[in-house]
Amino acid sequence: MPITELLEKNAALYPDDVALVEINPGVDDRKGHTWREFALIQSTGTSYRRDMTWRQFDLRANRFANLLLSRGVTRGTKVAILLMNGIEWLPVYFGILKAGAVAVPLNYRYTAEEIRYCLDKADASLLVFGPEFVGRVEEIVSRCPFIKTWIYEGRDCPSFAENYEKITDPMQGTKPDVTLTEDDDAAIYFSSGTTGFPKAILHAHRSLSHAATVEQKHHGQTKNDVFLCIPPLYHTGAKMHWFGSLVVGSRAVLLKGTTPELIMQTASDEKCSIVWLLVPWAQDILDAIDRGEIKLSELDLSAWRLMHIGAQPVPPSLIKRWKSVFPHHDYDTNYGLSESIGPGCVHLGVENIHKVGAIGKAGYGWEIKIVNEKHESVAQGEVGELAVKGPGVMKCYYKDEAASAEVLADGWLFTGDMAEEDADGFVWLVDRKKDVIITGGENLYPVQIENYLRKNDKIKDAAVIGLPDSRLGEIAAAVVELKEGETMTEEELLDFCMELPRYKRPRKIIFADIPRNPTGKIEKPVLRKRYGAGDLIAAENEIKR
Repeated sequence: MPITELLEKNAALYPDDVALVEINPGVDDRKGHTWREFALIQSTGTSYRRDMTWRQFDLRANRFANLLLSRGVTRGTKVAILLMNGIEWLPVYFGILKAGAVAVPLNYRYTAEEIRYCLDKADASLLVFGPEFVGRVEEIVSRCPFIKTWIYEGRDCPSFAENYEKITDPMQGTKPDVTLTEDDDAAIYFSSGTTGFPKAILHAHRSLSHAATVEQKHHGQTKNDVFLCIPPLYHTGAKMHWFGSLVVGSRAVLLKGTTPELIMQTASDEKCSIVWLLVPWAQDILDAIDRGEIKLSELDLSAWRLMHIGAQPVPPSLIKRWKSVFPHHDYDTNYGLSESIGPGCVHLGVENIHKVGAIGKAGYGWEIKIVNEKHESVAQGEVGELAVKGPGVMKCYYKDEAASAEVLADGWLFTGDMAEEDADGFVWLVDRKKDVIITGGENLYPVQIENYLRKNDKIKDAAVIGLPDSRLGEIAAAVVELKEGETMTEEELLDFCMELPRYKRPRKIIFADIPRNPTGKIEKPVLRKRYGAGDLIAAENEIKR
């Protein structure tokens, strides 16, 4: 089934029910109140909150689809999205799908060059972007001749683009005359390996529809649930969790902001029943409660029934602490990757909280196995590579047959994650074959940072590894080997890294020799073992060779 049919079903069954709510703490009302003051005084009719019914949602998607068709978009045309979370994000996404085109969501943290690379890689011919990205888009607009149309969603439209509202609102709101099947291409999501070069992950409608079914089966969404969506919608995790709401026609709240106060106040005001958090957000909420900055007695959290976490390993101590504060909450975690259309191919289950730390068992409609280098299943308790199989596996890495062949075989997706199965059949992650660092739910690619560090004239070699962190899961640590006779302070190196995006800057600096094997590869397992524990403090204090 094409995923668009779920939207059309809800528009027919629940036309006047609210589908989406946007809470924007960056918007003040005309009286000059801040968002915090809005929450405290429970103002009505203020501009920080917008909502959209299922009928309006479907209407907006149809109008955008008809606009695309009027501009020559045909089946399989790639249309990219570069927007912050907002109430128009999902209508744009579904409008692309309704036109038979392929949606290409882009990471809002991409640099201008990364945006250009991904647009080119995906064969995109149209980009929808928001005001936060004008500067980056202006840098590349003259070098993207393949983009035929630039559409701007927001105020003060730049001269090279067309205004989304002006060109979309006049279009017909009827369903476009496009027949879709579950085998049609639907979306391209970007991922990256240790090389740092993004791969374009192509999914069919079948993947999206299966993700929706999996989410609803795992978390039992009903029409009365309210889902608080905080992570960015370009990411498969946020969108696929929301798909559970789409299945049953329930309301979702899109929150622009991640402070503990914002999350908890919104959960209270909007009577949210399901909240998906990242480890740092959950830690920050508990810390704010402990400090008295959040007073639970002033909030109405009676509707909140499920807290689940994904995107990174979850410390059991965190869940124990959470349950001590919120004993009535169910807890769950999901494992997934963009190649398996996000979360859910492995699933812990709310009934298995005694196994916190494990990623769980095969999700609804999925198969899993742990294999050796010959792709043969290993014995229970042995470490091997986790492989998954199901309707949510990607079709391929777009325009990359070699990379596709490396991870796809006989319907199985080989994840690159090392895992083991315990005596009860629960899977535990052990390590990653890839060196991707997951910090606060975001992926960091060490080679990108290493290449940047090596530009410094004083640096002979550099290696970036992930080190455990109680709040972020992992942090990036840069092991730096200086050239003979050179000296450098930690402050000097951190200043040098200021040109990197904030989330890519190393959190730890270690000055030391870098071991390489006979083939010239950095021995990162050696570095992880060396600096993952007590040696780190001493190494941090070493400021020169």
